[in-house]
Amino acid sequence: MNEKLFRFVCGIVGLVIGYNSIAAGLEQLFSAQESLEPLIGWAGILGGLLGLCIGVLLAPAIYGVWQRTVVGVTSALQNTPITDMVAGVIGLVLGLLIVILATMPFPAGLVISYIRLFVVLFGGYAGAYTAVKKKDELLGMLGLDPENRSKDSHLSGANGDTTSYKILDTSVIIDGRIADISKTGFLEGTLIIPQFVLEELQHIADSPDSLKRNRGRRGLDILNKIQKESVIPIEIVDQDYPDGQDVDSKLVRLAKEYNGTVLTNDYNLNKVAELQGVPVLNINELANAVKPVVLPGEEMLVQVIKDGKEQGQGVAYLDDGTMIVVDSGKKHIGQEIEVMVTSVLQTAAGRMIFARPKVMEKAL
Repeated sequence: MNEKLFRFVCGIVGLVIGYNSIAAGLEQLFSAQESLEPLIGWAGILGGLLGLCIGVLLAPAIYGVWQRTVVGVTSALQNTPITDMVAGVIGLVLGLLIVILATMPFPAGLVISYIRLFVVLFGGYAGAYTAVKKKDELLGMLGLDPENRSKDSHLSGANGDTTSYKILDTSVIIDGRIADISKTGFLEGTLIIPQFVLEELQHIADSPDSLKRNRGRRGLDILNKIQKESVIPIEIVDQDYPDGQDVDSKLVRLAKEYNGTVLTNDYNLNKVAELQGVPVLNINELANAVKPVVLPGEEMLVQVIKDGKEQGQGVAYLDDGTMIVVDSGKKHIGQEIEVMVTSVLQTAAGRMIFARPKVMEKAL
């Protein structure tokens, strides 16, 4: 509705309210005096004209409020689960019905009509609010599953099978390894990329800090690569929670609604999700799990690149980044030597291999 049409409607509404208010009020006051009926009619016309002027004058302000309300309501409806909407409608209808039946015995009258209108509106709101808060019990009474009701439209496959959802967080996108993993076919289901994660990536890419800016741009490039090369479906969801929550909290909440799994390499998000009962797939744990198994006594060819923490130690690395601590390897820095594995240590930071030069083993 454009502003001119809205102003016209406001003028008509003001005219009707002004005429009815003045005419009906005077008619009740002077109902016994028939000689005043022409005066009451003219007074009603003057009241209508006054209401018309007020309606036209207030129309721009009301129109602005109307526009903001429409935008806010539309945004709220887009982010409101369908179950909340269904429960709200049921509660609204029941609340209105109860209040209307309860106010029917009251006598008719102008003041009583306004009071009844206020009570009906309040009753409808109270019914809708109560139904949304008690939606689990309400939908359970109607024979709907309160746990899976919001996911039916998302989780039903073509053959009635449920779909597994993997929800990506910002850190795992910037990390980049998820692009290679998604091409292998080891992940099943659908990759979910939330809109608020895209917004965070864009915000990082626009950062004045060059390091953050490069990380954000790398994340956007990785997303493009995933969309082009992934062998499993990709879905970008617009669902957001505009109530001041941080991205990690939104991810956990979204995972609960989709009955999905969070894909991350963020240690803190990993712990928060586990505490709230949300499944987590940590890329770092996967990387550690697929590293080659090395057993004590095995031999390998490594290049010692620096000295270790302890005296005489040298440090080398496998192609996958696994650290090898070479006993008495400091004197071989810059050289490629054969070593024999003595022990393997698995830590929270990853796997460490301890070895000693093969020439020492022969000497022993």
